[in-house]
Amino acid sequence: MPKYIEMPKLADTMTEGTVQKWCVKEGDKVSPGDVVAEVTTDKATMEMETFDGGTVHKLMVEVGQKVPCGTPIVLLLAKGEQAPDPSAPAPAAEKKAAPAAAPAASSEKSSQPAPRAASAIARASANDRVKASPLARKIASARGLNLSSLTGTGPGGRIIATDLDAAPARGQAAAPQPSALPIIPAMPAGPDDVVTPLSQIRKIIAKRLLASKTQIPHFYLSMEMDAGPLMKIRAELNKANEASGGPKLTVNDLVLKAVAVAVEKAPDVNSAYTEEAIIRYAGIHVSIAVAIDDGLVTPVIRDANKKSLKEISESVKDLATRAKARRLKPEEFSGGTITVSNLGAYGIEQFCAIINPPQAAILAVGAIVKKPVVVGDHIVVGQRMNITLSGDHRVVDGAVAATYLGELKRLIEQPSLMLM
Repeated sequence: MPKYIEMPKLADTMTEGTVQKWCVKEGDKVSPGDVVAEVTTDKATMEMETFDGGTVHKLMVEVGQKVPCGTPIVLLLAKGEQAPDPSAPAPAAEKKAAPAAAPAASSEKSSQPAPRAASAIARASANDRVKASPLARKIASARGLNLSSLTGTGPGGRIIATDLDAAPARGQAAAPQPSALPIIPAMPAGPDDVVTPLSQIRKIIAKRLLASKTQIPHFYLSMEMDAGPLMKIRAELNKANEASGGPKLTVNDLVLKAVAVAVEKAPDVNSAYTEEAIIRYAGIHVSIAVAIDDGLVTPVIRDANKKSLKEISESVKDLATRAKARRLKPEEFSGGTITVSNLGAYGIEQFCAIINPPQAAILAVGAIVKKPVVVGDHIVVGQRMNITLSGDHRVVDGAVAATYLGELKRLIEQPSLMLM
């Protein structure tokens, strides 16, 4: 029967996509795994592969057209197959619904499971086919949840424990969602004002940050640090790298390394809140805030504490370049455990950042500035840097955050310690 390729859901926040470029034309033959289009989401432009083979009978949307996820965009026909009636709806929903009903069906009444048992069998069968972490499966089993009805925010769309937070347990109604806050109307635009429609990424940013600020109890701790030793070792490393043709290190590269290594000494900040538990992650995956044309994205440096400064520097440059070109893969901007936002390059000396959920901490890094400081009984010129931690008070207590900042300060002021 005819097969339809649908607009895929390539990221947890994606609700619609835009066909940026067709890589096939009508009449082409395709096989499973062939790239048929480049699709732009709210965060990146990615290649879309087909899982079916056949001949491209019709490209159903135009280049530049935005359509919801799940919308049929390509019609494939097998050899000798006739195209369906154009007025008939695409059978996408029926195709997806059919397999789910199969496990509970039986040809004999005597062997037919009771309704509750049938539901459990169908749910267990569906859960087995879904990519999910062991903890997520354990929580789903205890609460009687169907993992196939959830959207994963882990690497590659994997369902993790925090994705189960809002899902209702067996026999319970879905938790009521807070009503949307009223939006104060803006003053009407005048003839010389510029009106820019909201992009998909700007809508997502607005939704997530509003949820973060209204649902997560933020608290803030700031600490001023002596950045002189950091600048000195950076100059020495760059001099050595220049002689050997190595990469030039930035202040941010060194800060990211220090942030990751400090977590080893104060791991409780590397956590997330769920309704059942606090998850303290073993892996230290640092998200970095990268500004793009119409918002920002947070690509992830995985196991940053185990990477060398050179590896971190190369990763940052690569991720930032591809983020601005919208060429990141979904797994490259999901799964972070702590975030760093650095506005020092813009001359901002100190600021407070909004937590990047479901993480429990974000660090706001300010510019390094020269100022008078007291050393002993003398006033000297020092190089100082402010770092502010925003913490989720459900997970991170003040003493925990202070301990972490103290360890980060120790590494910034004795940077050779993080290179050992």
